[in-house]
Formats: sequence, structure tokens, C-alpha cells
Amino acid sequence: MNLQNFFFGVYPYIALTVFIVGSWIRYDNEQYTWKTDSSLLLSKRYMWVASNLFHIGILAIFAGHFAGLVLPHALWIALGVSDLDHQWLAIVAGSVFGTMCLIGGTILWLRRMFNARVRAASRTMDVFIISWLMITLLLGLSTLPISIGHANHGDPGVMLALSGWVQSVLTLNPQPALLDAVEPVFRLHMFFGMTVFLLFPFSRLVHVWTAPISYLGRAYQIVRTKRQVKAA
Repeated sequence: MNLQNFFFGVYPYIALTVFIVGSWIRYDNEQYTWKTDSSLLLSKRYMWVASNLFHIGILAIFAGHFAGLVLPHALWIALGVSDLDHQWLAIVAGSVFGTMCLIGGTILWLRRMFNARVRAASRTMDVFIISWLMITLLLGLSTLPISIGHANHGDPGVMLALSGWVQSVLTLNPQPALLDAVEPVFRLHMFFGMTVFLLFPFSRLVHVWTAPISYLGRAYQIVRTKRQVKAA
């Protein structure tokens, strides 16, 4: 078995298995560690901007990857979106949300690395996972000029190969050969992306499973200050 067959035929299942089983075991055995470990109380400077840009960007990127790579090709055609239009849509959305994520993530990474209070309260995995996410993001952004070149030549072949490979993995029929003609930077980005799932259960990323979506429909809470009544 060559390396490409391992990394794109076997490794995806290793990463997904660790992602699911590891998250389950951690939740079952270490619920007190199932949290974001927010450092907002240690330093609020730039946090509002950085956190919102990063989270909006990364959630949109994940949704875009799901829509572009997991949804069937026939669905896009049925919606009237041609392969080339699909590719340009991915390029534009990736550029916008990738830039948002890059700005927010860079601030968070600098804060984690160089803010003395935040760094002192950080675990090794906290530093490692934000660094890994940023490298993964940079690799993803570095594929954009190549994708633009393909689109300008009317060639959506790489996009179709990537979506075909993802769908082959999800249908338990992995076809690493689909990636033979894909540029190395795409494959490197994919390896880093799969490894995020592998690292997920061992990091603060587990809080994604319990995102407080119910807050959107929860009634407002009224908070009143307790004032001391002066004696007459």
C-alpha cells in the first residue's frame, strides 16, 4: 500500500473513528473537561472582534465544505448551478469567509502566544490546536489561486475529483485514485483537515457538540442590580 492509498483510503476512517468514539468516551468519563476553557476574563482586548470573525468564518467554511463536497453533484445541477458556477461560488465564499477566519484566528493565536496571562493559563493542546487550525486555514487559502486558474480555464475537474473522493469515503468505497491529478497543496490541506477530526476529542473543540443553539429561542433574562436602601 502506497502513502496516497493510506492517507486517502484508510486514514479518513481512523480520523472519523477517533472523532466519534473519542468524543463519546470523553463525554462519558470526563464531563468536567467538556468546556471551552474561555480566557475572556483574563483579557478582553480585541476578543469580541477576534472571536466573532473566527467563529463565523470557520462555521461558514465548514458549511461550505459540506455543501460543496458532500451534497450530490446531481443536486447542484438540478438547482441550475453548473459545475463552473459551483466552482466560482466556492472560490468567492472561501475567499470571504477564509479571510474573516484568518483575521480573527491570527488575533486569537497572537493572544494565546504572547499575552502573558492567557499563555500562563493555556494547556499545551490549546496552543497546538489553534496553531494546527491556522496552518490548515492557510493551506486552504493557498489553494484559491490554483482554483481561480482552473476556473478561468473553464476546468472544474479538481473540484469534481475532490467531491467524488469525499463521497466515495462516506459511502465506504474509498477511491484515492481520484486524487491522482489533484495538486499536492490540496492533498496536504485535506490531510491537515482530517487530522483536525483526529485531534478533536482531545482538545477544547469538543464544545462544538454542545453549542448553545437553544439560546436563540430562549426568553430574555432580566437582571436587576441589588441597591442598598439608605435609612431615612
